Amino acid sequence: MPDTPTVGQPPPRKSSEWINALLLGMRLSGLSYRRVQMRAPFAIAFDTDATCAQFHFIAQGSAILRIGDDVQRLESGDAVLLPRGGHHCLLSSPEVESRDIEQIDAIPLCDSFSCIDDGSARLEHGQGVRLFSGCMQFDLGGMQPLISMMPAVMHVGTLLSRYPEVLPMLEAMEREASLSRAGAAGILSRLADVVAASIVRGWVECGCAEIGGWVEALRDPRLGKVIAAVHRQPGRHWSVADMAAEMGSSRSAFAERFRTALGVSPLGYVTQLRMRLATQWIREKRLSIDQVAWQLGYGSQAAFSRAFKRATGQTPGEARGG
Repeated sequence: MPDTPTVGQPPPRKSSEWINALLLGMRLSGLSYRRVQMRAPFAIAFDTDATCAQFHFIAQGSAILRIGDDVQRLESGDAVLLPRGGHHCLLSSPEVESRDIEQIDAIPLCDSFSCIDDGSARLEHGQGVRLFSGCMQFDLGGMQPLISMMPAVMHVGTLLSRYPEVLPMLEAMEREASLSRAGAAGILSRLADVVAASIVRGWVECGCAEIGGWVEALRDPRLGKVIAAVHRQPGRHWSVADMAAEMGSSRSAFAERFRTALGVSPLGYVTQLRMRLATQWIREKRLSIDQVAWQLGYGSQAAFSRAFKRATGQTPGEARGG
């Protein structure tokens, strides 16, 4: 089985600062939704790009999620998030041959939403599935490294028991999906933001302790405080002494703890964060090079451009695509 942690008991309140920073930086874009209703036997294949996340919510019935040779059963009310996408299938039984979701006739309801229905008026228990599926660019901003540390599948079958307020949002998504109402795409997008944030929060709070590294560092209240501060103020002229003071430690003890936890020096981490943000701001926000340099604390465009070239292997202009 792939590593599929579920939501458990919340952690102490003191870890909330960096979780807030994580969720505030999370953005979804390029959203595409499907409402699928199919009788058994069914087998639907998804070939999601690795730069995209895939979300599935089982509204009624059940399905088997298969990724390679690994399978797990999803029951009504279960939700899964595949933060790095990839090839996977939802099927009624393992022996059914799958069909690519893109090859199945769908009825477009709006620009980003479509409906697939095999004509079944109702689903008997165990005889089919009604599910909501979404594909999106999953951006955690400066905390993007967390995506590479996430498991291939985040199974949140217990999400509703821990966070019952999510259920009305999932139900609202299903209603919006089934009705051709004005503004459905915008409403679905906002609901998806909140549901995805709830999934990520639940996993970070309760299911990621085994992964170590970056997440382990964040769950350490003292070290997490430093990382949260750096992410809040990436343009500050950080020194090892400044970060050690945030942690309440000597410089040597802090630097050793930081490198052990994250595999990079404190100042190396600051540079990596700045370059990720710079790339995002240049490509997506289309900020000028001067603006990016100023916001990230560089004294001049030339100094920033040298640092960017050294870190990424390309100039800021090349990163912009022009």
